[in-house]
Amino acid sequence: MCIAYLALATDPQWPLFIAANRDEFHQRPTRAAAPWPDYPHVIGGLDLQAGGTWFAVSTQGRFALLTNFRDMFPATGLEKSRGELPKQFLIQTLSAQDYIQQVAEQGHLYQGFNLIVGQWHAQKAEFECYYYSNRNDTQPQALAPGHYVLSNHLLNTPWPKSQRLCERLQHYLSAQTPAAISEVYAILRDEQKAEDHLLPQTGLSLERERLLSSPFIISPDYGTRSSTVWQVSQSGHSFFHECSYNPQGKETERHSWPLLL
Repeated sequence: MCIAYLALATDPQWPLFIAANRDEFHQRPTRAAAPWPDYPHVIGGLDLQAGGTWFAVSTQGRFALLTNFRDMFPATGLEKSRGELPKQFLIQTLSAQDYIQQVAEQGHLYQGFNLIVGQWHAQKAEFECYYYSNRNDTQPQALAPGHYVLSNHLLNTPWPKSQRLCERLQHYLSAQTPAAISEVYAILRDEQKAEDHLLPQTGLSLERERLLSSPFIISPDYGTRSSTVWQVSQSGHSFFHECSYNPQGKETERHSWPLLL
């Protein structure tokens, strides 16, 4: 996953809203979002190459999402799979706070990543959420109510595509909640690229930085593989949606699951 927007406790009737795009090489084998065969209480996509996930939720009110941190540090081949980080939170019972602290202690074992984990507390009708990145000496951070956007740098880094997606979704949600899923997908399908002078400099070629500068990416080898939306009401009723795309950026399938947390 390469970009995600979160609205935490910004609407009293809908305390959590997440909309995200997962960008990946098209040749990497992937299982579309569904209940996991070995853990049917967890719903989300699966990376069939390394076995992990990028965004998934559980019927117990837990969720986790992951993005890679874009830097040019070479892999040694000894790093653990980053996709295991959200997966392990979802199949374990550690609190979100304890889990994110555990991850922080082991962050050096992975290539660059951003991780957000959260837990719905039904009695309080609220979420507890934490963020951690193993880059730039970041420390685990509890997320207060507000709007957040996460791409391939630190949380709320003002990359053009991050700011654009955050502003568009924040404006949309202020006018309409609960969100109409088709309209949210349309916002996530934003292909507008940033002007060259606004591009981040992460060590990639100018051509590659341009390609990756839009919220929705289309190219023959790498691009947006799926969009995912999760919205949770104050009563604990939630809806988890996913839309998959082919290398041409055309929709191939949609899935949706209602969940009571």
